[in-house]
Amino acid sequence: MENNNAIILAMFGTSVEKALPGLLNIRGRMIEAFPGTPVRIAFTSKILRRIWHQRAEDSKYRADHSEIPVEVFTVQDPLSVVADLLDTGYCGIVLQPVYMTPAEEYYALLTAVESFRQDNNVPFVTVGRPALGGGVTEPSEKDLTAAARVLACDAEYARERNAALVYMGHGSKHLFSTDTDTLYQKFASVMRRLYPDVVTYVATVEGSLVIDEMLPLLQKRGVGTIILKPLMVVAGDHVRRDMIGPAPRGWKKRFEQEGFSVEAVLRGLGEQDAFADIFVHHAADGAAGTDIDLR
Repeated sequence: MENNNAIILAMFGTSVEKALPGLLNIRGRMIEAFPGTPVRIAFTSKILRRIWHQRAEDSKYRADHSEIPVEVFTVQDPLSVVADLLDTGYCGIVLQPVYMTPAEEYYALLTAVESFRQDNNVPFVTVGRPALGGGVTEPSEKDLTAAARVLACDAEYARERNAALVYMGHGSKHLFSTDTDTLYQKFASVMRRLYPDVVTYVATVEGSLVIDEMLPLLQKRGVGTIILKPLMVVAGDHVRRDMIGPAPRGWKKRFEQEGFSVEAVLRGLGEQDAFADIFVHHAADGAAGTDIDLR
């Protein structure tokens, strides 16, 4: 075996076929960056894994969606993929979370990996950090600025249309909601600092950064047009239901009812190469200082 190290992309997953490019592009960018290192995907959601396994048994569905890689139909949970790789001779694994922020999914992954390490005496499984940083390390201005810089195209798009830029983040309603919301707020602050001529806000589906608090801020700024975009890796269920779904749940309808003109962008951040590369860089950082050689 030329390289006994591997990368696992730990994703929550999606059941929406049109959202898959947000995940598969990250996989493709990782393979391109490290052509000599196997790259596997894993879904942390048991429900989503079950959906894809059921679809795998449907021959008509498979025929109608031939563009979907086999690996999606057979997707496993992260620790099962780790175990499979170790069983086949790999000894160094970078487990890169494909999350925006370090919320409950991230910490559940850390806990599971640490337990796996101790139970199996496996030292060389390292976990990278989410897109906006944080987690086992303190959130850094460097990570937030890097993310904001690769989204310069969003600011330019809004500027050309004399519009505000409003991002929909997932957020968290559990233990880590305060830290997650603070990270989103810091990201929005960096966006406003880098692009001061574009009104930029972040609100979340869950957590305390709710849309109701954003409406008066936009009205006070005299905003007439809004570019509404997911601050999420994929444009999956939340985008279809919470962003462009019917009122009172759908944000687009809510904004329009308040008199705003709204353009919704149905594209996950993972579909943008420059943003996908953030996960590539974080995987490389995760391997740095260990015996794991990504090449």
